[in-house]
Amino acid sequence: MILKIDFNSDEAFYLQLCNQIILGIAMETLNEGDALPSVRTLADQIGINMHTVNKAYSMLRQEGFVKLDRRKGAVISLDIDKMQAIQEMREDLSVVLARGICRDVSREEAHQLVDEIYDLFSKGSGRSSE
Repeated sequence: MILKIDFNSDEAFYLQLCNQIILGIAMETLNEGDALPSVRTLADQIGINMHTVNKAYSMLRQEGFVKLDRRKGAVISLDIDKMQAIQEMREDLSVVLARGICRDVSREEAHQLVDEIYDLFSKGSGRSSE
């Protein structure tokens, strides 16, 4: 997986990294047990500060997507409580849906978009789409 930073984005670099890694897990380009590049290596490859990469890895660890191993470094490890994940999704989706409602996005359009995105992530994977 190639991680890239949009240097023109208003989104913080560490959040861009976190989001790309989470998307990689969802799309199964990153799998349980895969080692991520070392903090120094990834910082050099992308051209950002090591502290930024470290912050992203720490955030991913706190959210249960990565474990930090002294020998292997950051490793994909999905240790997520489903109820906690649903609550986090509820909080995130509340804001996204409110924005859509303010812009006249219908319930049907929102459902269709969610279905399309879910299908994109579950296609070809062993994950159930229901």
